[in-house]
Amino acid sequence: MKHDLLQLLAARKSGYALERPFYTDPGIFEADLETIWYRDWLFAIPACELEKPGSYVTCQIGAYRVIIVRGQDGAVRAFHNSCRHRGSVICKGAKGNVPKLVCPYHQWTYELDGRLIWARDMGPDFDASAHGLKPVHCRDLAGLIYICLAEDAPDFDAFANLARPYLDVHDLANAKIAFESKIVENGNWKLVWENNRECYHCGGNHPALCRTFPDDPVITGIEDGEPAPHLRAHFERCEGAGLTSLFRMGGSGQFRLARMPLKVGAKSYTMDGKAAVTRALGRVPFDDAGALLKFHYPTTWNHFLPDHSIVFRVTPLSPTETEVCTKWLVHKDAVEGRDYDLKRLSEVWMATNDEDRRVVEDNQQGIDSPAYEPGPYSQLHEAGVIQFVDWYCRTMSDRLNTSPRLAAE
Repeated sequence: MKHDLLQLLAARKSGYALERPFYTDPGIFEADLETIWYRDWLFAIPACELEKPGSYVTCQIGAYRVIIVRGQDGAVRAFHNSCRHRGSVICKGAKGNVPKLVCPYHQWTYELDGRLIWARDMGPDFDASAHGLKPVHCRDLAGLIYICLAEDAPDFDAFANLARPYLDVHDLANAKIAFESKIVENGNWKLVWENNRECYHCGGNHPALCRTFPDDPVITGIEDGEPAPHLRAHFERCEGAGLTSLFRMGGSGQFRLARMPLKVGAKSYTMDGKAAVTRALGRVPFDDAGALLKFHYPTTWNHFLPDHSIVFRVTPLSPTETEVCTKWLVHKDAVEGRDYDLKRLSEVWMATNDEDRRVVEDNQQGIDSPAYEPGPYSQLHEAGVIQFVDWYCRTMSDRLNTSPRLAAE
């Protein structure tokens, strides 16, 4: 590695942005993949995207290609998208529906549960049971599919047990995708997250979002002690109605959940603040309950509203390129043109995503300059950024110190 990553981590100044190599260096990008992305649980897709047996979605994280498929038994599984014969990609499309998983090269055929069921002319001693698709760890959390590329996956239950009571009321099992957007931001994946973890920039960059989303730093920040009176009142109202809502953080800061209020009078992320969908998704008892804000590093932040839900997935492509995929979920029986207008549903976050792309790219271009020097974060407005950067540095340091191979590369 061109830079001694452990020394850079040890020398970083607390409360300040990271040094330039963290956002530009190919060696550190590869270390990020090896140390975090290939070892942690990653949000992949909403389960409703796999509508029926044989429905599949493919994704790629770094060097790994993955198939996520619903089996004949209804279970969702994930496999490495590599044939056990000579390694060809099996599913080439982004999504589809198939009765079996068939390699296009030599037609080796796999059941939807990964078992090899046909391989032509391999001889009498060939053991098909030893050549099934290699599995990828896969879990369904209240309608959200997570995968893990590690051989031995870390614990998932602590996160799942904390998150499930917050998510269950949103009934994601009965959702469908109304709209999907993918954009590539020409910035390091950490810059995408840093931008997400504060609203210090919102007033000057997000006119549509700021109609309904408060730029109050306690919303994006990290709660410390007793919540502010307006948050306490909101939590008490929601909890009193049976909505799990209190601020909770776990996994040494890897994930957070809290049901936060929108601006007074706002009910959804629309230009007029009114609900975007008349056929609500979930069982939230009042339409001004705000948004359940959930993040789980390194892949996802989410907004779950009384009328619809929005899930975001971050995927690093290179040291200075990051894909952000956004999906708007509505009730499976909601009809476009009757229960919702697609433009009205999506326009706030379509605009916000494009604005975030611009500010991340401006940030990356400034960091690319040799004159860049890390500056201090605002303790008031950027507490969430500090929390993310601390999590990243602590995770990298701890894992590199216990994995000499990674540290030496």
